[in-house]
Amino acid sequence: MAAEKISSRAQDYSQWYLDIVNRAGLAENSDVRGCMVIKPHGYAIWERIQGALDKMFKDTGHVNAYFPIFIPKSFLAKEEQMAEGFAKECAVITHYRLKAIPGKGVEVDPEAKLDEELIVRPTSETIIWNTYKNWIQSYRDLPLLINQWANVVRWEMRTRLFLRTAEFLWQEGHTAHSTQSEAEEETHKMLEVYREFAEEWMAMPVLTGTKSEGQKFPGAVYTLCIEAMMQDRKALQAGTSHFLGQNFAKAFNVQFQSREGKLEYAWATSWGVSTRLIGGLIMTHSDDQGLVVPPRLAPIHVVICPIGKTPDEQKATGDVADKLAADLLALPRDAFYGYDTLTVKVDRDFDKSPGFRFNEWELKGVPVRVEIGPKDLASSACVLARRDQPGKEGKQMGVPLAEAATRIDSLLREIQKKLFEKAKAFRDTNMHRIDSYEEFKKKIESPGGFFLAHWDGTRETEDKIAEETKATIRCIPFNLPKEEGRCMVTGNPSKQRVVFAKSY
Repeated sequence: MAAEKISSRAQDYSQWYLDIVNRAGLAENSDVRGCMVIKPHGYAIWERIQGALDKMFKDTGHVNAYFPIFIPKSFLAKEEQMAEGFAKECAVITHYRLKAIPGKGVEVDPEAKLDEELIVRPTSETIIWNTYKNWIQSYRDLPLLINQWANVVRWEMRTRLFLRTAEFLWQEGHTAHSTQSEAEEETHKMLEVYREFAEEWMAMPVLTGTKSEGQKFPGAVYTLCIEAMMQDRKALQAGTSHFLGQNFAKAFNVQFQSREGKLEYAWATSWGVSTRLIGGLIMTHSDDQGLVVPPRLAPIHVVICPIGKTPDEQKATGDVADKLAADLLALPRDAFYGYDTLTVKVDRDFDKSPGFRFNEWELKGVPVRVEIGPKDLASSACVLARRDQPGKEGKQMGVPLAEAATRIDSLLREIQKKLFEKAKAFRDTNMHRIDSYEEFKKKIESPGGFFLAHWDGTRETEDKIAEETKATIRCIPFNLPKEEGRCMVTGNPSKQRVVFAKSY
């Protein structure tokens, strides 16, 4: 029986996305509302993301730690902006025990009520800064550069696998510094780490800039972000870095003795990315045939498919496949693969037709497929198929087996480069300068994209645009020149253009 076809992006982009997640074996909905089960292939991509980022964090002087998932409700209340910003998304624990009722199952034991209710962490600033109070006494204890890999819970009403779920995985950095300038330098440094990862590992071009007051993180002085364009021309906030000033140090009384012997409050940053990056990867590169994974993040770089009808043919092509796999694994390690070896899979599922096998690996997004049949063996050659160019266009026929390993290595690097170039060209083509609000309201609906428009800097205008068009200010870009103009809505003076878009 033929597999159910994936919906096309042009006809139903939302269903196409869900079809990719499902058919590529990345994740599925859990029986817990709004939560997901990340399946092995999806989790393997997350492990690749973790591995690359973790090294980048450690290369910039950070270390990993772990903090409790439960936060006393009073901690959240100590930082007013954070309490207000996360109040509607908090899951609250009120009791600590159930009791069995014969014939009726279990119910909450009313006598086991907590003295203080606990919040399941939506983010960890409060519990971490309450801990830092015990760790920081002197300027010698600073900077404190901590990251944790964890899960968080935000009780979302409308969920979509990877992009927005009630529970998700992420990393959150929380640093403490002795001076404002050092903390701000850290905020920008980590944004650059995220930009480098997004562009060089995910092959996903991003804009870097500052969030507006209406879009910044609750409790932050300012928020920096990386914003990417998906294939439906919507924006995805792919990572954020926050300068928190002394807000949390003051809320939790984290003071240190300076070099001059004075008591001062520490300066703070926080920054994070999550499993929504997998959603971003899907929507940046995948096509109507299935998932496309940039080689640097691929759980399997190369799949080798020996082909044969008889046991003798299957053994002969299988032996050559094993030899090619060994040649690939023997290639020198370098930074492209994260100083690891290539991952190679030899597919010996001869009970399935070659076409079925090829389609399955194409669906899972393996960057390079090698086909070796009896006719190929006769000429000591193989066929290479690149995932970013499905069909005959992406096939290299008659590749000598003696050269195959080095050719595959070069091809993987080329695919990584081409995926970035293709995504960047798409993004740049769909960025538009616009001055008329009437024109903006039409074009934000169709064709959509990123719109560079003047804004008067007020929250009132920002909220009006969001209410009337569902578009928000994604960022105030760093690399956009200052340009005096008039707000497209009010006509009031504007110092520069900002990026508006609909978003996930």
